Amino acid sequence: MNNDFSKEAVEELLHTKWLGKGDKLRFFESIDSTNEEAKRIFEESGTDGMIILADSQNAGKGRRGRSWQSPPSTAIAMSYLLTPDFQADIAPMLTIIMALATAKGIRKVTGLDASIKWPNDIVINGKKTVGILTEMSAENNRINYCIIGTGINVSVTEFPPEIADTATSLYLESGKEISRAELTARTAEYFEEYYEEFCKRKDLSAFRDEYNSICVNLNKRVRVLDPKGEYEAFSYGINDTGELIVEKDTKEKIAVYSGEVSVRGIYGYS
Repeated sequence: MNNDFSKEAVEELLHTKWLGKGDKLRFFESIDSTNEEAKRIFEESGTDGMIILADSQNAGKGRRGRSWQSPPSTAIAMSYLLTPDFQADIAPMLTIIMALATAKGIRKVTGLDASIKWPNDIVINGKKTVGILTEMSAENNRINYCIIGTGINVSVTEFPPEIADTATSLYLESGKEISRAELTARTAEYFEEYYEEFCKRKDLSAFRDEYNSICVNLNKRVRVLDPKGEYEAFSYGINDTGELIVEKDTKEKIAVYSGEVSVRGIYGYS
């Protein structure tokens, strides 16, 4: 499998204005977790706009405490360290921006029909290929840092039995070697563009339609896994703050918040 992933390879292809530029790009052959490294960097320097990359990580984390393993030469393990000047209660929307940037990057580099399973899983042919985890530190609604961790299955060919039916990789879907350096660079460029617009608007109004156009849950029946009781509903896509608008069979419309519930397709993972 391809082994083009290095700091030099990414630097050569990266055309951002500030994200990951100069000494704001760090690369590791192996690390515990790029998110944990981002936290360490914040404690050292508080630098905004860092990109931390690793060829492999052995203690990566997914949502709800799940692990995300990244074997050598098979995946992109990537974290952005941001210190935004907006209130903490809107920071969760950054996860949706990252999902959109990553899906767009995959589409650009691979030609694959990458879609988003609300809120932030990237799926191809109904199987997950990207996981995103955003972590934040804040005090009195003021953000200290936001760290957006992204794991992309690029050249993985085998998965553990418990996820074999729901996970895939860019190689398995395309049959081609994919440049991890190029995908990293394109994703960062798209994220920077979206992020700058988000900082102006403080909502997702500029990207809502684009997100909904590739959301696999749009105009579908879904099962809402609410701790207060599961139910089926019809999904209308996201609103300007990233909540999923669903309509129950009783015709009641509800804005579903991803921090409280998850959504599954009626048939299959997505």
